[in-house]
Amino acid sequence: MNLELRHLRVVCAIAETGSVTKAASALGLAQPALTAQLQRIERTLGGPLFERDRRGARPTALGELVLDRARVLLPAMKGLQDEAARLAGAGDPLSRYRFGGVNSPILGRLVHRLAAERPDMGITTYASWWVDELAQLVAGGRLDFALTGACGDASPSAAFGLTWREVAVDPVFVLLPQHHPLADRDEVRLADLRREQWVAAPGDGCFGDCFAAACARAGFTPRKVYETDVRGCVDLVDAGEGVALCQATFRPPAGLVTRRLAGAPLRWRLLLGWHPDAPAARVAEAVLETAVAAYTDALANHPDYLAWLLRHPDFGAQPAAAGGVRTA
Repeated sequence: MNLELRHLRVVCAIAETGSVTKAASALGLAQPALTAQLQRIERTLGGPLFERDRRGARPTALGELVLDRARVLLPAMKGLQDEAARLAGAGDPLSRYRFGGVNSPILGRLVHRLAAERPDMGITTYASWWVDELAQLVAGGRLDFALTGACGDASPSAAFGLTWREVAVDPVFVLLPQHHPLADRDEVRLADLRREQWVAAPGDGCFGDCFAAACARAGFTPRKVYETDVRGCVDLVDAGEGVALCQATFRPPAGLVTRRLAGAPLRWRLLLGWHPDAPAARVAEAVLETAVAAYTDALANHPDYLAWLLRHPDFGAQPAAAGGVRTA
């Protein structure tokens, strides 16, 4: 049997999960089939790759050698495939827009504007909670643009070589029940929420280091955090079981209100990303301008926030020609 890349993926999966059974589940294979495949790989390589007992599977010295090589070869081959896909399409005009989004507040308006501007262009969308997943899909040529965000001054990972440009910068708001004692204020001090429980959606957001640091500066450690999807977050806040961070342009359902956090201790930067060598790069500036316009459209439903933005020019839509950040 000749050793193939799929065999190296099997070895890596067993090492990462620590179990043939768990690796079989992760790879979508039956455990006996994966065991038989591992035995064929071991025969090809001349010895056992794992010590297996009730505690799981641990690499042998030979297994460590194979893993060291596999962890170099597999990413290199993936990079080759991605670059080949981009090069193969480099001379082709962009025939459709493929967007990935992480809980984006303007995706609908952006799609609406692009569809009106270019009715001949097909538009597809893909949702994820994770910026890295979208960046990987863009780098691999399976998406054209990623519409996502970053908290504070953070930037998406440089591992995927994307160009990122700011669409807008917003202060982070808090979502409260309408009957909450602080709901009648225009803005709420973070310290006044020290006794609250919190709810959050999974994935990348402000509930990591930024939120913990902001709470520490306000003199407290946040209490319990419930993690669920956006609908679940809204339900928990509506039930009075917690409060949530939210984007400034979020439109709360009946019974809930959004309020600014005093002093803007948390900022959310809305970003558009693309690969500089992909066909999408040729239309990226135009798409960025449309994204800024879509963000401006969203402000029409938030007159109080729009008035606040006029007094705080460091926030809001970022000029499309202001330059950007290349992460490579």
